[in-house]
Amino acid sequence: MFNVVLQRLILASGLLAASLSGLAFAGSENGGDRIVVAGGDLTEIMFAIGHGDRVAGVDTTSTFPEATAELPQVGYMRRISAEGVLSLAPSLVLAAHDAGPENALDQLRSAGVPVAIAPAGEDPDAVIRKIEFVGEAVGAKAEADALVQSYSAELERVRAVVADLTATPKVLFILAWRDGAPLAAGSETSADAIIRAAAGQNVAEGFTGYKPLSQEALIALAPDVIVMMSQHAERAGGLDEILQRPEIARTPAGRNARLVDIDGVLLLGFGQRTPTAIAELAARLHEDDPAVGRF
Repeated sequence: MFNVVLQRLILASGLLAASLSGLAFAGSENGGDRIVVAGGDLTEIMFAIGHGDRVAGVDTTSTFPEATAELPQVGYMRRISAEGVLSLAPSLVLAAHDAGPENALDQLRSAGVPVAIAPAGEDPDAVIRKIEFVGEAVGAKAEADALVQSYSAELERVRAVVADLTATPKVLFILAWRDGAPLAAGSETSADAIIRAAAGQNVAEGFTGYKPLSQEALIALAPDVIVMMSQHAERAGGLDEILQRPEIARTPAGRNARLVDIDGVLLLGFGQRTPTAIAELAARLHEDDPAVGRF
């Protein structure tokens, strides 16, 4: 009965209709319906909780799901353009913890655009905090809670399989080649975290972040498996050409052609697909272990 009365009032007054519409937009959902996202992990979560239709623009790391290809881009998440973001008339910006530059974020805030910064963390458990953050920021707590439950269940299942793997292969993650030298991932990197999650041993110990290796240093590490992002492996000439590099060919990984390439956003994004990333990497690191059939 109340709805019928309300409808009659709206029909009777165009001004009242406009007013109610404005109030509904401002209060029914946090973040409104024009959300720009800077961070592929956050974009994936937005679509996974069923709110992808509210995304008005994304950064270049947002490549999944396929629908993101149709959205306007605002540049790489660490080098976003405030002008480009503002041109999309956003009601909210969701930004990864390392998005920037900071002066661009300050320009957005000065223009009256709310900027919500996601919690830091590049490990499987941090994804739960990211999902909760997105749900709170965009007014979709129920959907986020449901995703947390399904994500946690799948992560637990994958971890149970990983726990039954019997070996710990020596793994080297190469980000790219810089001035002819391979850039290796040390500790406190997303690559190190995903290698450990997949029951591998990161042989690039003794430093944090990414560091170029000499040919002698790489050979001395003697990795059983080398891991790269598919995109960067292609830029380096492809798997066959990489395996022929002298410093690679003289390692166990090179001699046995154990070069693994996986989509970079899946592998290192630490979004809601992380259990899939762990399972895929573990299956390829432990290809002869019967436990991988349970993934």
